[in-house]
Amino acid sequence: MNNQGTSRFSAMWRGLGYLLGSLLTSAVAMLALPVLIVPAVARAWASWHRRRADRLLRSSRSGPVRAGTWRVLGWLCACIVSSLAFGLVAVLCAGNAVATAITVPLWWALPAGTRAGGFGAGVPLSGWGTALTLGTAQFVIFAALTYWLVPPLARLHARICGALLSPSAAESLAQRVETLTETRADAMNAHGAELRRIERDLHDGTQARLVAIAMRLGVARELLSEDPQTVVRLLAEAHENTEEAMAELRAVLRTIYPPILADRGLVGALAALGTRSAIDTTLDVGDLGTIPAAVEAVAYFTIAEALTNAAKHSQATRATVRVARRGDRLSIEVGDDGVGGADETLGTGIAGIRHRVLALDGTVHLHSPSGGPTTITVSLTCGS
Repeated sequence: MNNQGTSRFSAMWRGLGYLLGSLLTSAVAMLALPVLIVPAVARAWASWHRRRADRLLRSSRSGPVRAGTWRVLGWLCACIVSSLAFGLVAVLCAGNAVATAITVPLWWALPAGTRAGGFGAGVPLSGWGTALTLGTAQFVIFAALTYWLVPPLARLHARICGALLSPSAAESLAQRVETLTETRADAMNAHGAELRRIERDLHDGTQARLVAIAMRLGVARELLSEDPQTVVRLLAEAHENTEEAMAELRAVLRTIYPPILADRGLVGALAALGTRSAIDTTLDVGDLGTIPAAVEAVAYFTIAEALTNAAKHSQATRATVRVARRGDRLSIEVGDDGVGGADETLGTGIAGIRHRVLALDGTVHLHSPSGGPTTITVSLTCGS
């Protein structure tokens, strides 16, 4: 079986499991309807269902459902109806295929008048002739229906679920304002902490060394005519301290804005980043035009962190970085061939990427199924 056939067969099994699971949950929902109409419970139930739908569609959407209460309750009713309808179709197709495969070879041991298959369908089995012809034909028909009909039905159900649970335009705007408020607050707090760190580094490191240099130069000036050897020693120490202070200052500046961005621009900085990467990295950068410095810095740190994660955590051997500009959006995609299973709650640096990107009103999508591959997609506003 070629790759396309294998993929289609895998999609059939995923879709069948999804629809049968939806059928089961619809039965549970009908029994527990008095509990599920409580808004908090309905939202939790809806969030779980949307995660199921996202996994089937391989969507990177994350977070709880934030649609309005009436929208969630409307989804609950629609979910029960659609899950029953789509689930029964899956049972009819797959169930008859399985039942036919069992009853046809055993027709002789079953009661007279037994039909091939079941679930409201089937041809009567009266001998090996009908078993091998009509029974086999029935199996092929229901197996084909399962193979071709179940995957699109499952995807349709998942899309309906996602559409009904998506917020309205007003709700989306409110969520965006809320997200921007939170990320701006996080950015301000991070900015304040960064300023305090820079001040501390400069005060405890560079400033202390500059004071020591000034003191040595002052003593050397006083001893210039009296003790030349001591003056030479003091000048050598001042020279060493000057070099150390310059190194510390460069290290502080590098954390504010990578000098390589100022020297080479984003394209050159990414080329150097790919060359220094611990794994083989392919870089594909389009015509980016003029990009604000803040966006360049976030793009650079995002790609650097993603490549570091790939090298440290994913057991990857290759990575691909694609950067393109489409209108006023800068699109970044970093993928690797590692084992997948990336989880930003485990401190792998993805949360830091998300905070940086959201602070600029950008978006982050992570797709990292167990077994790989992992893809991080980032979109940033970079102006027209």
